[in-house]
Amino acid sequence: MRGSLLRRHVRRFDFGGCVNRIVCQFSCGAASAVATKLVLAKYGDCRDVQVLNAYIKEEHPDNRRFLDDCALWFGREITVLSDEKWGASTMQMFATKRYIAGPHGAPCSRALKRDLLRAWGRSDDVIVLGYTAEEDGRFEDFKDRNPNIPVLAPLIEAGLGKEDCKAMIERAGIELPMMYRLGYDNANCIGCVKGGEAYFRAIRQDFPDQFKALADLEQEIGAGLFRDRKTGQRWGLHQLGDGPVRRNDGLPSCSFFCELAEQEYAA
Repeated sequence: MRGSLLRRHVRRFDFGGCVNRIVCQFSCGAASAVATKLVLAKYGDCRDVQVLNAYIKEEHPDNRRFLDDCALWFGREITVLSDEKWGASTMQMFATKRYIAGPHGAPCSRALKRDLLRAWGRSDDVIVLGYTAEEDGRFEDFKDRNPNIPVLAPLIEAGLGKEDCKAMIERAGIELPMMYRLGYDNANCIGCVKGGEAYFRAIRQDFPDQFKALADLEQEIGAGLFRDRKTGQRWGLHQLGDGPVRRNDGLPSCSFFCELAEQEYAA
């Protein structure tokens, strides 16, 4: 069923010959790695397949090791893009803008990732999305909201879930990124501002320096990541008390197109 859905969508665009360039956004996560490997296996000999990564200073440094290992696995160079306006740093951007997150989400995905792709890409690029089999519905919603973006979802076509992707990486002899090994679902920035209270308690335990730096910045610019549901008043990390700790907090993996994907539940 999933494969037929994907094939129906793909036929809406002209994939004849070897014309359209295919762009895989590799986010240093297991799902994007397997999606890229599948696309290279299927189209690598025929089409121009580009593999991109957006460097973010606040990600765990082990992501760079994972990127190098995956480049060898792909047999393909990964083009690393780095934002210049904000120094590829979420913290620098937050400090300059004096804004971290609010009702309309966080600006980091757009400023440090999506804008890079817009400047680098072409209008007819076919974008590879790392939606897994559990996210079939989200993929269908994405297509409905973005009918003019040609996309591939190889993990859905193959029926692969998140845990399948992690296992495939390990079976390829590649060590998963450190954030996965610590129990987090994604290899996002350390202290992703899209996280909830339980997630940030885990960050406070595992990365106290990064937690304090974000909490201090939040206090300095008068921001608050959390909102009291009764009063509507925002409050910040310095006020975060004890409670449940969750590393797997359902954060989206921050690819170039995660902001577009987030529209599905922000609308």
